[in-house]
Order: sequence, then structure tokens, then C-alpha cells
Amino acid sequence: MDEKPSIQAIEDTAPPIPMRPGQLEQHTHDYLRHGTTDLFAALNIQAGTVIGEVHRRHRSLEFRHFLATIEQATPPELELHLVLDNSSIHKTPLIHRWLVRHPRVHLHFTPTSASWLNLVECWFSLFTTRQLRRGRFHSTGALECAIRAYIAEHNTHAKPFVWTKTADEILTSVASFCKRISNSHY
Repeated sequence: MDEKPSIQAIEDTAPPIPMRPGQLEQHTHDYLRHGTTDLFAALNIQAGTVIGEVHRRHRSLEFRHFLATIEQATPPELELHLVLDNSSIHKTPLIHRWLVRHPRVHLHFTPTSASWLNLVECWFSLFTTRQLRRGRFHSTGALECAIRAYIAEHNTHAKPFVWTKTADEILTSVASFCKRISNSHY
């Protein structure tokens, strides 16, 4: 699980110029900013489904609420193992107290500056490309509706992410890269 904070609800200052043969749709260089919202998302790596919530703030209180949502959405007989980054909101006394009262929930932290290890980042990348990049929203409410709609649509056709290379192929590639940069003559 992870958060995508400060997603902007932006709107162009003028209507876009529509596509024409040989020319892409064009937008003005400036925009109106109608506020931000934060997305909390948990990816079920086995099914590919996402549990998501939007909040106007990014504090441990909202994180605790999201943990409760994840726990309620998960069958009670299952242990919950959540992989997440080292954000300060994940380690407050409020969260520690909640975890003591909910012993089936286990948090596993990625090393500092290694949130890319968390698979939900791949989902965030797709979400940004498919929903946010060209999206225009006249309010944070409209943005939040679009986020919820994207999650619902994603979950109806969810597929787990599948590695396309073996661990040995990845390690060989990394070793080759390391050799290449260590033998550079610059």
C-alpha cells in the first residue's frame, strides 16, 4: 500500500483546441488549480484489485482510517501483510495503538528511498497515465469521483502484475549495467 499525495484538480483557462489530422489536441500552458486530494491505495498482488480512498489531508488519522478500510475489506481469517514506505505518518503512536488492537495487520517497511520496490507504484503509474495526465477537473469533488470511478473500473477487469523476466535475468542485467558504469572513462 502507498499514498499518492497532492493530486491536483486542475482545469484549463480556455477550451482545448481539438485534434486535427496530423495535430494533437492542444491545451493552454496555464491552468486553474481547484485544490488537491490524496489517494491511499492498497494493491492485492494476487488478484490485481485495489482498495482505495481519497482524503483531503495526509496525516496519520487518515492513514488509520485507511487501515481500518483495508481490514474490513479483507476476510477475517486472513492475516494482512502490508508493504509500505517509511513515511512518518506510518509510525505515529496513533498507528502503533491501532496495530496493537488489530494483531492480524502487519506492516513491512521498504528501505528508505526504495518505495519503487512496492508493487502498488506500478499501479500508480498506470493510474497517472490513464486517468490524471490529460484529465481536467473543475473541483476536488470531480477529481475524487474520477479517482473512485477509475478504481471501480480497474477492479472489474483486474489482473495481477506479472514479472516478464526471471530473477537471474534481472540480476544479469544489473551486473552488466554496474560493469558498464564502473568501467566508464569519463
